[in-house]
Amino acid sequence: MTLNAFLFQVLNGLSAASGLFLIAAGLSLIFGVTRIVNLAHGSLYMLGTYIAYSFATKIGGVTGFWGGIIATALIVGLIGALIEIVLLRRIYRAPELFQLLATFALVLVINDAALWLWGPADLLGPRAPGFRGAIEILGRRLPSYDLFLIVIGPLVLLALHLTLARTRFGRLIRAATQDREMVGALGVNQAVLFTSVFALGALLAGLGGALQIAREPANLATDLIALGDAFVVVVVGGMGSIPGAYLAAVIIAEVKALCVGIGVVDFGFITINFSKFTLVAEFLVMAIVLIARPYGLLGKAQGAVRSIAEPEEPLRPATPMLKLLGATVLVLLVCLPLLAQSTYFGSPYLLVLGIDVLIAIIFAASLHFIMGPGGMHSFGHAAYFGLGAYGAALLVKWLGLPFGAALVAAPLLALCGALLFGWFAVRLSGVYLAMLTLAFAQIVWAAVFQWEGFTGGSNGVIGVWPPPPFDKTWVYFLLTLALAAIAVLALRRFLFAPFGYAMRAGRDSPLRAEAIGIDVKRVHWLGFAIAGLVCGIAGGLFAFAKGSISPETIHINRSIDGLVMVLLGGVQTLTGPIVGASVFAVLQDTVMRQTEYWRALMGAIILVLVLAFPQGIVGAFAALWRKVGGRT
Repeated sequence: MTLNAFLFQVLNGLSAASGLFLIAAGLSLIFGVTRIVNLAHGSLYMLGTYIAYSFATKIGGVTGFWGGIIATALIVGLIGALIEIVLLRRIYRAPELFQLLATFALVLVINDAALWLWGPADLLGPRAPGFRGAIEILGRRLPSYDLFLIVIGPLVLLALHLTLARTRFGRLIRAATQDREMVGALGVNQAVLFTSVFALGALLAGLGGALQIAREPANLATDLIALGDAFVVVVVGGMGSIPGAYLAAVIIAEVKALCVGIGVVDFGFITINFSKFTLVAEFLVMAIVLIARPYGLLGKAQGAVRSIAEPEEPLRPATPMLKLLGATVLVLLVCLPLLAQSTYFGSPYLLVLGIDVLIAIIFAASLHFIMGPGGMHSFGHAAYFGLGAYGAALLVKWLGLPFGAALVAAPLLALCGALLFGWFAVRLSGVYLAMLTLAFAQIVWAAVFQWEGFTGGSNGVIGVWPPPPFDKTWVYFLLTLALAAIAVLALRRFLFAPFGYAMRAGRDSPLRAEAIGIDVKRVHWLGFAIAGLVCGIAGGLFAFAKGSISPETIHINRSIDGLVMVLLGGVQTLTGPIVGASVFAVLQDTVMRQTEYWRALMGAIILVLVLAFPQGIVGAFAALWRKVGGRT
């Protein structure tokens, strides 16, 4: 690459950095004050692209485009305020990660609302009035609109800096970021402050999406893509640091632009297509930064943040009644193949759904093991599911291993990945740990997606059906049931062994745990590895149950599904992930077959459950049982 070409790619990167900064700045403000991990932030960005498109095409001209940009930002800001008032304000006292479930439901609802209003096709807006041409720079033509975007980013950064530094509203935001309880004690109306901050964050996301309409089409996949980029930028820059968010946006945008500019390079012994690294460039940057600087480029170590959620109940051994209920459910599941073959009530699909539910239970139980008792919030648990699935499928395809050997090897391969990734992850905490796990998962996904000669790329691996007698659905169901029961009981046994108590001690008070001789990082690392091992079992079973595997198995969507399962059932109970996984898998299967807009219906159901059971389904019923028992 020549010097001129290099500098030109730098300019391209700066124009892309503005959009990244706008959405990341809003996300950083919202999390800093409300402590909500807002998964719907990408949806607000997506709404910005669609609403701006409507203004630009329906009204047209200068007023339609530029007036639409401003109107879009205000409309999305208002939508953000309504979300905070109508939904989030009702669940501030729920566990903080449980609020993530509510925002995930909003993602589903908003996505289908956009599908209903604008249709499934990509929509590209008109060129920006006044910036329709291009300027020759360094021997190449750069769109004048890109130069405009290069300027917008620093201007918004300056405006936010002045707002936070020179205004009372800004001082309240900075104070709430440090200690929101103290702000409330000083007489500040927290409800108004939270709503204002959420509206401002949403406004920035809507503005970022609206400004992109002249460069990129509005499409329904924008929400999760923008969300992933925003989280990466916020974490790389440092939580709560607006200048850090801009610096991180510039670095990530430049890395991606340079990867495209470098293209294919032949080193003689190997040819590397750097343009493919754009799929994972930001996650590589994030992993490197977090390993070197655990709190981001301009971030600071997070102090202890007092939660306004209700205190967490300690884990208790199963009561005789709960053991009896579990044994009864297990017996009924063993008898399920007989029911499936019944003339009046049976259906062959019942066992297929049962296998899916059991695999989901193993996946959710392994994630809960590190999320609840371990206190390690993982956004990339699908990596170990995918390693198990691909490990089993590829061992059968390339080495011709028998079914049993491949199924045993699947969790071992996932264990290797968990040991490697966990060694780095457990040295972080909170959102930083969660985002590093996401980075590792996306790196695994990119490797699987791009290594076509070995993994099949986007086509995946097909034709990996189990041999007789496991090719019969009822036999494979019983095998899956046996492995699910063993996995759940083994995880429960770990938790009530000295190892489990040590893991919970390290979660609740790392300093005290270290003082009494517990190596907290080592214990959490081993816990991370155990969770990865069990998750690999689910992956191996999934590969043979479906007969094929694809990169979607490792995508962020599956990791989010796992979080939803755990939180839906209740992260503070051991039966929570079992109930949550069962409810989610059945709901997803049932709702998908009912309507084209199944995401919205699924999101609405989850929202109802969130409002009705703010501690999770099992947590709510356990609290009700204790209350009734206390009265009697």
